[in-house]
Amino acid sequence: MNHESYIVREGLPFILISLTITFIFAVFELFWLTIFFSLVTIFVVAFFRNPQRESPQDEGSVVSPADGKIIKIDNVTESGLIRGEFMMISIFMNVFNVHVNRIPCAGKIWAIDYKEGKFLRADLDKASIHNERNYLVIRTGRNEEIMFVQIAGLIARRIVCWVKTGMAVKKGERFGLIRFGSRVDIYLPHGIDIQVELGQKVRAGETVLGVRK
Repeated sequence: MNHESYIVREGLPFILISLTITFIFAVFELFWLTIFFSLVTIFVVAFFRNPQRESPQDEGSVVSPADGKIIKIDNVTESGLIRGEFMMISIFMNVFNVHVNRIPCAGKIWAIDYKEGKFLRADLDKASIHNERNYLVIRTGRNEEIMFVQIAGLIARRIVCWVKTGMAVKKGERFGLIRFGSRVDIYLPHGIDIQVELGQKVRAGETVLGVRK
């Protein structure tokens, strides 16, 4: 399925509903409600925007899977889909960020594991274990395993994932989105030099998070 349209198809129902409500209020000449829902429509269109991005295609770099701000960089030990010591980078997306997520490095989708959960604020630490989330693991040509996790937020109620286990993927390729505010965590193996810092704003598919030594 092609996901390169400027507005992702998952946003079309929300846009049509907002446009319909705006039109009804305009017909009945309810000025302030028309203005309000016009602004809502603009916001919804902007939320589901899907801009083109140019990703660095060198083999050594790993790019951000999400737009937003880095809220955590930490050494962690994992014993689930991936095992060992990793550097976890958390990226918080507010409602004004682009919410289309992108593949951080080339490889093959090794595992996908969706978990139902709560809808706590995505910037809280416990959101990574309690919220609705979707785990994806890529195995690279260097036999590395890199995991990234889509985490639903306070407003979000739907994680969308377009890839399947076994698919070969390219760096910067779109793989899904999360509706209305969320977070993405990425787990990088040791041997990758981190190139970002806390509080830094990043762009999916473009900002380099780390470079292989």
